[in-house]
Amino acid sequence: MIWPFKRKVETRAAGSGYTAEIIAAREAYISGRSGLAELTATVQACVSLWEGGLCMADVTGTDLLDRHALAMAGRSLALRGESLFLIREDGLVPCYDWDVTTRASRPRAYRVTLPETGGGRAETVLAAEVLHFRLASDPATPWHGTAPLKRASLTAEVLHAVESALAEVFQSAPLGSQIAHFPDSDSGDMADLRRSFRGRRGAVMVVEGVAQATAAGMHPALGKSPDQLSPDLSKSMTKETLAASRDAICLAYGVLPGLANPATTGAMVRECQRQLAQWTLQPVAELMAEEATQKLGSPVSLDVMRPLQAFDAGGRARALGAIVQTMAAAKEAGLDAAQLAAAMHLVDWKE
Repeated sequence: MIWPFKRKVETRAAGSGYTAEIIAAREAYISGRSGLAELTATVQACVSLWEGGLCMADVTGTDLLDRHALAMAGRSLALRGESLFLIREDGLVPCYDWDVTTRASRPRAYRVTLPETGGGRAETVLAAEVLHFRLASDPATPWHGTAPLKRASLTAEVLHAVESALAEVFQSAPLGSQIAHFPDSDSGDMADLRRSFRGRRGAVMVVEGVAQATAAGMHPALGKSPDQLSPDLSKSMTKETLAASRDAICLAYGVLPGLANPATTGAMVRECQRQLAQWTLQPVAELMAEEATQKLGSPVSLDVMRPLQAFDAGGRARALGAIVQTMAAAKEAGLDAAQLAAAMHLVDWKE
């Protein structure tokens, strides 16, 4: 056979070539979308906080970001690390799968899959036609987001392993079962006695005679009390490991572990709320507002601090009193608005 190509040397993609980058990006997309332990109560509680916090955000500058769209974006960002909506005149259309092409590391076009009752429908759109929210993008793939569970995969794996082990214990271990020792009797009577105990959980499973216990190397005096078969889980530190993994996942989502402490108080709940809103949800809202401003053509802002009341009401009231007194003193001194603004600028007061 004649070689069909002019050059007999077949060139393949190198380890850092285009094919490798696409495969790595696809792997990051898949693993970021589905992570371990994303159906546990701890993760779902954190996801609900994200979803509810962004759903209550005050939106100015657009009517497209309604409550439903914000709730879907919050849930997708918490579980997947990114969220994509197709911009239409009548509202935003969520996309559950997409491919992206880039130029200079910036998205240029998307092939999106829209959800329909009869199956997904694919469309090809430009980057200006979609709102693509993403968190914790890697420098190698800045067009993809990273979920919190992806960033804390080891903690999620530990939590998943502990919960799976506990599930197997509660499903298969002889919890509440015991060996009761009875005086020696006929083998037929002992067999009938064993069959009379129908239940396996919390009931007697095996009946032994004193002679059988002695033959097994047990002293007959030990037969006066039943022998428990329930496993001792305290020695394997499952409770401590489960609590540590749960607290670490809460921190990965920006939720203080004290919120899940049974002994928490109202003051601690408010601090956890302020921490979540100020250091986690508000930066996410700023990223979403910046993306919406670029794609919608008008300034858009999102605020989660006011609707969540994530501030110190007493401290804010005292600050307001001090500001009013300062303005009154400046008016009495004859300072104009520019001079007062310059004085406030000296103490880093923006507005």
